[in-house]
Amino acid sequence: MSIRVLLTGGQAGDNPQMLPLLDGISVARTGPGRPRVRPGAVVADRAYSHPSTQQALRRRRVRFVIPERDDQIARRAVKGSRGGRPPVFDAEAYKQRNVGEPCFNRLMQFRDLATRYA
Repeated sequence: MSIRVLLTGGQAGDNPQMLPLLDGISVARTGPGRPRVRPGAVVADRAYSHPSTQQALRRRRVRFVIPERDDQIARRAVKGSRGGRPPVFDAEAYKQRNVGEPCFNRLMQFRDLATRYA
């Protein structure tokens, strides 16, 4: 497992930063060969469930585990059979999302890091 951090302004949204964050991933191999640049899966919360994000991850052939928002479910239901199938959601994989959350919560305790004014 590798961790990459991308710092932005406090008012910046999370979702637009996902693809630039993925572009910088480099996972070293245990044996010979180039580092991998595509993660095996992306596990994220509902803030990343926008259809454009899901399409971008599909284009990159990255498996994603992101729950749908209630408004997305309702919109698909209104469309009926034209609404398509819901994306596959692996609840067991989603439980692993909390592995990194304590790290970010701990970093946010350092107010100098969280809020810096020039």
